Amino acid sequence: MPETPFENVEAAHEYVRLLAEAVRQARAEVVQDLEEAKAVREARREEALRLVAWKLERLEAHLESSRHLLNDLRRMRRLLLGEDARPPSPGGGHEDHDEPWGG
Repeated sequence: MPETPFENVEAAHEYVRLLAEAVRQARAEVVQDLEEAKAVREARREEALRLVAWKLERLEAHLESSRHLLNDLRRMRRLLLGEDARPPSPGGGHEDHDEPWGG
């Protein structure tokens, strides 16, 4: 049992992936709320929701960038430790879609 949720780069990468998914879900909900505010002509609420949507969009972009950086670190760590670049999938092939480099 890890002492922290970020015991290693893989754990941090997974956490950021889950956080990005939660942000995507929140953005979808805000878009729906925004459409409802437009329909009933609640200008102040609509403006607030536009700001929330923009902030969530920026957060999602930063999280995606963080995922890429963590993925690069995972890859470099594996290379430095002499591990296989990508763990084999149950079918025998490699399936780490986040890895930007071939291998």
